[in-house]
Amino acid sequence: MSKSFEYSRLSKDDAALLLVDHQAGLISLVQDFGPSEFKNNVLAVGACGKYFKLPTILTTSFEDGPNGPLVPELKEMFPNAPYIARPGNINAWDNEDFVNAVKNTGRKQLIIIAGVVTEVCVAFPALSALEQGYEVFIITDASGTFNEVTRHTAWLRMQAAGVQLINWFAMACELHRDWRNDIEGLGELFSNHIPNYRNLMTSYFTITGKK
Repeated sequence: MSKSFEYSRLSKDDAALLLVDHQAGLISLVQDFGPSEFKNNVLAVGACGKYFKLPTILTTSFEDGPNGPLVPELKEMFPNAPYIARPGNINAWDNEDFVNAVKNTGRKQLIIIAGVVTEVCVAFPALSALEQGYEVFIITDASGTFNEVTRHTAWLRMQAAGVQLINWFAMACELHRDWRNDIEGLGELFSNHIPNYRNLMTSYFTITGKK
């Protein structure tokens, strides 16, 4: 049987987290998720970045205009991360400072997330990075746009080029690899962003006698 597929796993030692254009103005355009759900997903991705100690880059586009500033929670979460305020570049990859920040991570796997919009803020740099030889993973539930038709059009375009689609929970599990690495730490992260996961941890703590 010929080998036709190679499972390329996310690795915490070779992944960088790119938070692209999660801006206060742009987020109001997200209609394919509810506001609270979307914000929770974005913050969950950020929490995963911190937990797995991924090099993280923040960027915004034309924040002095209607796009608005980066959501404050991300600034607070990553106070020391490179912050690239692009003066006008729509495609983040067209900004030299952004590309240099990516190169400086030394990583070849990229997790690219855009608050708004999936077909532009995510797709453009994803395709550009792919062209440059990077592996590109898109966090689907932390990227938003106008409607589901637009969302799926963007996903299909990226997927056809070789971008991998994954949600934040799967990303966390793939990076973690083995529960024995840390049960309580990742369980706490999940509990903070998936309310029903708290039931699993409560049961675990009851059985083990841990708190």
